[in-house]
Amino acid sequence: MKFFRKLYFYSSNIVIILAPIILLFLPVDFFDNGESICLSVQLAGIECYACGLTRAIMHIIHFDFSGAWGYNKLSFIVFPMMGVLWIKAIYDIQGKRMPGFIGKLTYPKEA
Repeated sequence: MKFFRKLYFYSSNIVIILAPIILLFLPVDFFDNGESICLSVQLAGIECYACGLTRAIMHIIHFDFSGAWGYNKLSFIVFPMMGVLWIKAIYDIQGKRMPGFIGKLTYPKEA
């Protein structure tokens, strides 16, 4: 059981760390083409708050802020949150805790 917990911990953190780096090497319009796979669009024809978020984050990573604004305005709130999770994953894989206020928010209190 302990082996699977460690395997999950390391594999999930490695994916979190490598995903933005891999996305940086893809072209900015990689996700722009194609049909939406959002359930609310497919079933009801209504865009949800997350529609276009993947494309917007991809444009932010490539510093195309006007393109990101056009796809989803919420991406400017989500992207910094993802940055905090990315930094937390780097600290976690090193066996350290994030310092400061953000560290207190992201880790459970000691019992």
